[in-house]
Amino acid sequence: MEKRRAHIFVSGRVQGVFFRASAQKRARELELGGWAHNLVDGRVEFVVEGEKEHVTQFIEWCKVGTPLARVENIEVREENCVGEFDNFAIREFGF
Repeated sequence: MEKRRAHIFVSGRVQGVFFRASAQKRARELELGGWAHNLVDGRVEFVVEGEKEHVTQFIEWCKVGTPLARVENIEVREENCVGEFDNFAIREFGF
């Protein structure tokens, strides 16, 4: 299985609309490791790692998000897989 790691920034109306909690649920369904947190500029930041196809599916989910969200932009940065995650966590605000 080929692994992939992505560092994702999602902007728009993505805070306060269950975006992180829903993303955590989706990441766990896809058996991805990583984390999510809100940034002070209103974006949500993710790092996800796992099977390449599952990471791709997660990125596609981020483009839509929750019914209350309004995704305006998504930035994806590829990173080297390091296998550091046992699960997918929600972190407090990232400063």
